[in-house]
Amino acid sequence: MNHTSPTLLRIEGLTIDLPPDADRPHAVEDVSLHLNRDEILCIVGESGSGKSMVSRAILGLFASSKIKVSAGRIDFSGEDLLHATPARIRALRTRHIAMVFQEPMTALNPVMKIGHQILEVLEVHGEGAPESRRQRVLDILAAVNLPDPPRIFDAYPHQLSGGQRQRAMIAMALVLEPDVLIADEPTTALDVTTQAQILALIREIQRKRRMGVLFITHDFGVVADIADRIVVMQHGKVVEQGAADEILSAPKAEYTRALLAAVPSLDPAGKADSFESQPTVLRVEGLQKTYGSMGLLPRARARRVHAVRSVSLSIRRGETLGIVGESGSGKSTLARCITRLVDPDAGQIRIDDLDIATLGQRALRSARRRMQMVFQDPYGSLDPRKTVGKLIAEGPIVHGAPPAQARAKAQELLELVGLDKRALDRFPHEFSGGQRQRIGLARALALDPDILVLDEPVSALDVLVQEQVLRLLADIRRRLGLTMLFITHDLRVACQVCDRIAVMRRGEVVESGLVARVFERPEHPYTQELLAAVPGRHRRLGLSTQEAM
Repeated sequence: MNHTSPTLLRIEGLTIDLPPDADRPHAVEDVSLHLNRDEILCIVGESGSGKSMVSRAILGLFASSKIKVSAGRIDFSGEDLLHATPARIRALRTRHIAMVFQEPMTALNPVMKIGHQILEVLEVHGEGAPESRRQRVLDILAAVNLPDPPRIFDAYPHQLSGGQRQRAMIAMALVLEPDVLIADEPTTALDVTTQAQILALIREIQRKRRMGVLFITHDFGVVADIADRIVVMQHGKVVEQGAADEILSAPKAEYTRALLAAVPSLDPAGKADSFESQPTVLRVEGLQKTYGSMGLLPRARARRVHAVRSVSLSIRRGETLGIVGESGSGKSTLARCITRLVDPDAGQIRIDDLDIATLGQRALRSARRRMQMVFQDPYGSLDPRKTVGKLIAEGPIVHGAPPAQARAKAQELLELVGLDKRALDRFPHEFSGGQRQRIGLARALALDPDILVLDEPVSALDVLVQEQVLRLLADIRRRLGLTMLFITHDLRVACQVCDRIAVMRRGEVVESGLVARVFERPEHPYTQELLAAVPGRHRRLGLSTQEAM
């Protein structure tokens, strides 16, 4: 970063009021910061810290008319954007200040081709002659490293991968070569290799075009890779800001130190193979699952996807086996086959001596008591119409427990996962994401399972909440002697949680072994690629295994 670069954007004393029924009066209170040309400024903090509110205030993109700016100034080239007319803000959007959103599937029009959505930006701003616009769109698609730009131009959003959709969003934001790019959690939903590619792309384009980038994130690993300067926010206020190297190496605020400490470490020190003497609880042999779809036309060829290819693995009592890999590697399909939420095409799934792969539904119901699943999305996996008590008690009641006994057990489990017993009569929407994940864990434990299958259980959580849930899992595992199959794309989490690890690629296990061996001496090129892509890998972030667990 050039420290003499001019200031592009300056925010002074910004206060944003929340509706009267909110849990606090201000989303943002007295926030001041600035963004220079030729730099990437990261605003970091948990959900609810106000970081996204700051970015949305710049372009007037509040989700509700009840959210209002009550004080402050946002200066862009000598103009206070808070007093600009809607027409003026529209003129500035994309041409001078552009934004990339967290979830491209909701930000892109699902019924409009990618190329036409970018063309629309040029047309709205009257940019270029109509006959030259298509080539300009193809050029920007190539600039963000999308393969085969003509094909991408004519594709709909659902026909692209998550990483390709995010690149298309970046292309749309950059097509008019803005001075300022606002990126709001643009890599949160992406797996580690795609995330690394997007971060490198943003850095490369920022340097080429000498932009100022305002990058919103809760991930200090990402911050370590991309930031020139850092602003740390908590509860709507700035608690610390300064050069990235200074804050990452010597944070002054206690909250910043807590965020850094909560980043799972890539150091597997302390992991030992202490399960060799334990019996094998779960054994999977030759598991296969293929999905097929017919084309819309009679002569269209069927498309077959080999989601799981001849996978074999085993887990000993009390052990945690991690399954890692990119999106589409087959790890979640494997988990669903093992729990028989999806029927495998071939192979064995043995819990002790019982093969559940071919059991009918009646026999399977009894066997399922021994193996329960915690899902990735704590919002979608809990029935919003049922109280927490009913959700947790439902399983035992189905298996014959008296309702009073099941409710008493639900209360015990809530206390086990760190929630107040008064939560029994509340509904899921009344809880935060981390609390909902605890409820999902309590529900899975209600049947006293021997095996817990966890499918990306912390990927949707902030780093501090993630740390709390991981500590809770470690504690419950020790107290109950649980065996766990842990699905994740986050190698930092896998390093701290798992005893052994299996790496999946295109439906196959390409490498497996003790965590310490795989992380310190990866053998397969794909494992090496995954580890090289972990954000912040060149810095010592987080706690060691012994400190964290």
